[in-house]
Amino acid sequence: MTLKPQQLAALAAICDTFAPGDGADIPSASALGAVDIAAAMAAGLPRAADRRQLSTLLSLWDTRLMGLLLGAGPKRFSSLGPTAREDALLRLGASSSAQKRVIFQALRGLATSSYFAAPGPTGSSPVWEAIGYPGPLGVLPDAPRPPLAPLTPTSDTAYDCDVVIVGSGAGGGTAAGVLAAAGLDVVVLERGGYYDDADFDGGELSGLSRLYAAGPATTAEGQVALVAGSCLGGGTVVNWTTSFPTPPRIRAEWAALGAGQFDQREFSDALDAVSRRLSVNADHSVASARDVVMERGLAALGWHVDAMPRNVTNCDMGTDCGRCGYGCRLGAKQSVTKTWLADAEAHGARLVVNVDVRRVDVRGGHAVGVQGTTRDGHAVTVRARAVVVAAGAIQTPALLRRSGLSNPNIGRYLRLHPATAVWGVYDEKVRPWEGGLQTRYSREHSDLDGAGYGVIYETGPGNPAALQGFLNWRGGAAHLATMKDLVHTGGVGIITRDRDSGEVRVGRDGEPVPRYRLSDHDAAHLRAGVEGATRIIEAAGARRIYSAHQAGPSYEPGRRGSYEEFVAACHSAGYGPGQCAIAALHLMGTARMGGSKDMSATDPDGTTWEVPNVVVVDASCFPTSSGVNPMISIEAIAYMNARRLAARLT
Repeated sequence: MTLKPQQLAALAAICDTFAPGDGADIPSASALGAVDIAAAMAAGLPRAADRRQLSTLLSLWDTRLMGLLLGAGPKRFSSLGPTAREDALLRLGASSSAQKRVIFQALRGLATSSYFAAPGPTGSSPVWEAIGYPGPLGVLPDAPRPPLAPLTPTSDTAYDCDVVIVGSGAGGGTAAGVLAAAGLDVVVLERGGYYDDADFDGGELSGLSRLYAAGPATTAEGQVALVAGSCLGGGTVVNWTTSFPTPPRIRAEWAALGAGQFDQREFSDALDAVSRRLSVNADHSVASARDVVMERGLAALGWHVDAMPRNVTNCDMGTDCGRCGYGCRLGAKQSVTKTWLADAEAHGARLVVNVDVRRVDVRGGHAVGVQGTTRDGHAVTVRARAVVVAAGAIQTPALLRRSGLSNPNIGRYLRLHPATAVWGVYDEKVRPWEGGLQTRYSREHSDLDGAGYGVIYETGPGNPAALQGFLNWRGGAAHLATMKDLVHTGGVGIITRDRDSGEVRVGRDGEPVPRYRLSDHDAAHLRAGVEGATRIIEAAGARRIYSAHQAGPSYEPGRRGSYEEFVAACHSAGYGPGQCAIAALHLMGTARMGGSKDMSATDPDGTTWEVPNVVVVDASCFPTSSGVNPMISIEAIAYMNARRLAARLT
């Protein structure tokens, strides 16, 4: 999508309203070059329908009709003064129409993320200096050369193998290592590119643009933002290294749905094998300043708190660690590129990057391979005895549907662990972009209904562009003031184990359309989490507390407002689409394993009910939500399902 001058001018006006600078030392979005970044992000949206919708909005933006829709009267946006422009956007964000609120949030996220990611003309943004953020770390001059040698087809290409694996993240990477070690000829196809230590500079612009999926950016209703890795190694390259095994209660729940091995020795052995290969340990959990203040609040309340196991070796747990969401410069994170994919390549597996697999080729009820295209449009065909699907909980069901599979459970039971945050501003410096990614957690409220559903509390790194997904916007000056407090800010994340589910459908263009509305049951738990996080932050000594609600509730303990007034304001502000920033980093459940084709998409081997040599090994296999960060569970399922497949093929 190439924007016309009129559309680009409208985008610039929007970005400059969200990020006007201060009129002196801090430049506006357009002066910083953020508008070009925003345009590039928009052009990267995978669905043509989304690109057309944005294009139409920008074409109408500076019209009198849009002025009426924005509540500014029959006036063009360009004719409004700065205050009137802000008021128009705030009315959009506070609209009674969910659709209008979602449009506001999409524009806000695009504008503010681009602004805080933009390096500016000199490569070191004055905005970073103003908020105390040091900017990118730069690549390490002595970083080793990338150890893997993936292939990138430059013409129409065909491969023959025993097993083709679609996706190279936690599931696909683990399966590749297991299957190749079993002596099978393996080809791994990855939609993203390959990046390693020498490519990582700790910068948000480079990290977000290269290592994360461009979309779908939200659920179709706009209530939950979606975050997923898209590179060789997938989410394991960018995740926060938290390495919880599947909890016993969850294992029993999954086994009761028909995959009995989840509660047996086989899955325990898989968990152990994964933990060993990833070097999971408790020796790299020095608390960051973010974790120190959360732990202080939890201790003051007498609530549960513990250190996290992490899959790292020789991690600095300091400056580098806080940027590890954009790739680990030190090579400390034991992603699947460092472990299972390295094993697979050592056993002869071929890794192929920049290939988007469009369908599994099914003939006579059996899969004979897959078909895809490169970024340059070259056809890639892989002929294989079996197909392993590990494209993630959003893309996996879309691929299966495009391939003609019709089991009604494909795409159902989407779980997201909906997450939001409450923020505390402290007298002490927190520097939320530094320190261990996550080193402390609390399960104090992990069972709020007696059935194992509730919330856990965690922290996470606070780099300014990515942070925008968990903030509100109450005007340009107010937002800049909030960001100037960032060096003193620490958040408590609320991760909800969702009982109820959404679904992934497939649009006419073949792309996935995730649909998900937070149920009343799960919304009640999210509200309880906001209450609990607020108590933690107040007990930790924050001088100002605010939430991710667009209405902007806040209070200053002992000086302005009270806990009771704050949480009442949060709940009054609502949790519907566009009302509160809610994101999902754990996408699960759309091809779940089970004992019957009537209630699951795959059997206890992870095999699709309709095609016996198509095996799913990613988080879409989860029968219900895991309740903890899912990486270890994904890899254990992949290890187990891949071993079962290897036994059948050999």
